[in-house]
Amino acid sequence: MIDSMASEAENSDEFSDGAPVRIGLIQHACGPDPSENRQRTESMIRKAVEGGAHIVATQELFHLPYFPQSQDPGNFRYAEPVPGATTDHIVDLAAELDVVIVASVFERRAEGIYHNTTFVADGTRTDGGRITARYRKMHIPDDPRFYEKYYFTPGDLGWQVCATPRATLGLLICWDQWFPEAARCTALRGAQILIIPTAIAWSQDESAEAHRRQYEAWLTVQRGHAIVNGVFVAAINRTGIEDALRFWGRSFVAGPDGAVVAQADGDADEVLLADCPLSEIRSWRNVWPFLRDRRIDAYDDLTQRLID
Repeated sequence: MIDSMASEAENSDEFSDGAPVRIGLIQHACGPDPSENRQRTESMIRKAVEGGAHIVATQELFHLPYFPQSQDPGNFRYAEPVPGATTDHIVDLAAELDVVIVASVFERRAEGIYHNTTFVADGTRTDGGRITARYRKMHIPDDPRFYEKYYFTPGDLGWQVCATPRATLGLLICWDQWFPEAARCTALRGAQILIIPTAIAWSQDESAEAHRRQYEAWLTVQRGHAIVNGVFVAAINRTGIEDALRFWGRSFVAGPDGAVVAQADGDADEVLLADCPLSEIRSWRNVWPFLRDRRIDAYDDLTQRLID
């Protein structure tokens, strides 16, 4: 059965939506200086575009150290308005390179109200580059070394998608990637590629076996999102050691059949390029029609915290 499904999915000429979309994922370590991190990211974005990327995505909080390891009011200095200096820089870069860039920032919405925010800078527009979408992280973790609830107000913009000349992008951020509801709601809005900037790491005092199990769970759940929604999933994770955390990198792209299309190394700065043939979405949804067979009349319980 699986062989016949794969055969039909590969035979997609009649469903062709044009050439594959090439996406570039920017994975790197971050130091304490935001300007140096920003310069490193810019250099890698340029490399991705030289490699043919149409859409380039950064990791979570790409130009900042991962400050939520502690609850320190001094870290609010990293926050900035949107639009602001960092978003303006990315928009100008996208316009110069004629590319779409998805980037992640610490948004200062007002004094005392801050968000973990992703924005889309579309530099391919004839009227000049500009921000065409913004998403505020919905699921906010609060765990040892991941004290994000101290800094980030939960998102209030809902699930966001953004149509670009090459693909419709669904915007999620890190902790969102563990929730099937987030991937499903975004896919239902027409997303073809889920873009998920990430900062996920191991505690250095954990065992190698614990590291392996956490990584396998992270990879597996996101491959599952790709399968059950019939979309591409792109997760971009930082690398390097910051205080007690070792970020495991391994940015990857999975196709609508769950297969890993491309994956980065775990320890190195890397520009990961992956081709996403969007025609595969139609082909795999035809053989696995999960969206058709949903019992939307029977899911009211999902709005409850727990069914006692």
